[in-house]
Amino acid sequence: MRVLVIGSGGREHALCRALRLDPAVSEVHCAPGNAGIAEVADLHQVVPTDGAAVTALAQRLGVDLVVVGPEAPLVAGVADAVRAGGIPCFGPSAEAAVIEGSKSFAKDVMTAAGVPTARSRTCVSVEETAAALDEFGAPYVVKDDGLAAGKGVVVTDSREEALEHARACGRVVVEEFLDGPEVSLFALCDGRDAVPLQPAQDFKRAYDGDKGPNTGGMGAYTPLPWAPEGLTEQVMAEVVNPTVAELARRGTPYTGVLYAGLALTKSGPRVIEFNARFGDPETQVVLDRLETPLGGLLLACATGELSAHGPLRWRDGAAVTVVLAAENYPDDPVKNDPIAGLPAAGDEAYVLHAGTALDGANRLVSSGGRVLDVVGTGADVAEARARAYEALAGITLRGSHHRSDIALLPESSA
Repeated sequence: MRVLVIGSGGREHALCRALRLDPAVSEVHCAPGNAGIAEVADLHQVVPTDGAAVTALAQRLGVDLVVVGPEAPLVAGVADAVRAGGIPCFGPSAEAAVIEGSKSFAKDVMTAAGVPTARSRTCVSVEETAAALDEFGAPYVVKDDGLAAGKGVVVTDSREEALEHARACGRVVVEEFLDGPEVSLFALCDGRDAVPLQPAQDFKRAYDGDKGPNTGGMGAYTPLPWAPEGLTEQVMAEVVNPTVAELARRGTPYTGVLYAGLALTKSGPRVIEFNARFGDPETQVVLDRLETPLGGLLLACATGELSAHGPLRWRDGAAVTVVLAAENYPDDPVKNDPIAGLPAAGDEAYVLHAGTALDGANRLVSSGGRVLDVVGTGADVAEARARAYEALAGITLRGSHHRSDIALLPESSA
């Protein structure tokens, strides 16, 4: 099987790495990729949101499957273009991807499907936003209604900060605050059926102790030893399956991965958000634990054959990833700084590239806000965490920063 992955971040490196480990996959291609992905895939230049260009590349390469990583190409209809070109594609249609492209649309789908979520109001003016903030009270939750690369949400006790975010965004969704630990659950879908992957937890705030602005994610781990028993089954029954059924009822069957961001409240799991693609950096740890070959699994989703695929298999132990971010991330990250000290890839720890490139002197340099994902594995979360931080300690990138508290478990689970 020949596979083309679209994207250039840590998520795509994790996908390409997992596909390379699948004995049924003979070729892995990535467009546009990055310096690290070049070690496991053949790179090609393409504009990821250009459906015609992606389709032409896939046809020229003769691939059997296209996997679209980021959300922007999905919302732009790249998956539709690829399928129209006669190639199976893992990724939802533009119509179905609106579940991430519009928070308001996602709320409408959840309401129709009876999915538990926060009460909310869609607001298009400062006056409407102010009224919604007063209705729900602090902490205030204001979300950009459109795509924002994981950084369009403000959670604050400051009413003025919430209003300022709304002014900057225009159309927003204001929600009541959901209290409780957050969990990410990915479900692979083929338009009718869905199968869950292993739950993970990510860390959105930039600094230790969940301080600072929201980011695309500063680290993640799996499994979650503190999660309530039966959580995955409950989320599939109450969230994923009703959502997939509702989208099919609307004539927009969902093919790809449905990402459910959840808050485990005292009243049970509540959906914070849906994403139309693998989450980043949770993918980096979830795929590390997946023993089932990835290529055949994604192809089964793309061709509507998920029900015929066998049950998923998982490796024992745990995986933790810590993100090394560039100076001034997430505001205006500094780029083109040399990177050194990367550890040799091994079973206990390895590095996935998220924002890297080679400069004119063939040196590895930073090219994005989140630069590297350092993944550690072990018999349990504590061992995996120790190995990730040990590997991270040897890496040098001027001005870089990372959180030191990724995967610190609640005391009851430590």
